[in-house]
Amino acid sequence: MPTVYFNGKFIPENQALVPINTHALHYGTGCFEGIRAYYSEKENALLVFRMQDHYKRFLQSCKILMTTPEESVDKLCEITTKLIQKNFEKIDLYIRPLAYKADRAVGNFNLKFLKNGLAIYTIAFGRYLNTDKGIRANVSSWRRIPDNVIPARAKITGGYVNSSLAKTESLLAGYEEALFLDNQGHVMEGTGENIFIVRDGIVITPPESDDILIGITRLTVMTLLKNDLGITVIERSIDRAELYQTDEVFVVGTAAEVTPVVEIDGRIISNGKIGKITADVKDLYFKLVHGDYPKYRKFITKVEL
Repeated sequence: MPTVYFNGKFIPENQALVPINTHALHYGTGCFEGIRAYYSEKENALLVFRMQDHYKRFLQSCKILMTTPEESVDKLCEITTKLIQKNFEKIDLYIRPLAYKADRAVGNFNLKFLKNGLAIYTIAFGRYLNTDKGIRANVSSWRRIPDNVIPARAKITGGYVNSSLAKTESLLAGYEEALFLDNQGHVMEGTGENIFIVRDGIVITPPESDDILIGITRLTVMTLLKNDLGITVIERSIDRAELYQTDEVFVVGTAAEVTPVVEIDGRIISNGKIGKITADVKDLYFKLVHGDYPKYRKFITKVEL
């Protein structure tokens, strides 16, 4: 039975229970993060990717929902390290911290005075999308939630109904992923990924002001593109038609890693094969997260038994 961290204690997963009338269950009042740990056979250790940065973003999300845990970033990292050691397996892991409104408070909408809960758990996790062959995506009929409705820059549980509706629509239509537009028709992101396009050797991605999640993988990939591959990266709004005319498209995220998109709305991207820039940055990213790129070892937290 896996161990979880639940409101101050390490306990068996089957004992981490919440009442049926918990506020977060009814109103989506929780914030979460997703953190990957990659098993290195060479080091016989799990290598956690940018754990501190993920917890910094986690606490920023929590501020918006007034559900900030008492634990600092360093304390959350310490707890997570202990949890990984308790659940250590020679496989890749996904770590999910969750801060939530824990009161039994149906009908109470005053976030400030509701009790906070905190849980952290781990699960075995391999590829989320096909990073080798690429994926087929479509532009969703569902629009991306704007910042003044539910801030997309915060990982608020209730906001991910938006992603669930879009992803379900795409899967039922035979695609692997959905791409969101905003109400002005600009391309935002996928259901759990930031998006990049390549035109004439220049990489373009939506700016932080375009109601996107400020992705940690996004920032990492932009660094690799600029500093290691010498590629110009421009942050600007992207129109839908550009998706069909571009040379390459790829999406990035903790779960998605770096995933090529080879078809959108039935239109083949370029020649339908993974482009050179996508392939190069994907290769560097996988070396980095597996501990094989010493230049960025600072992004890695090594956890041993």
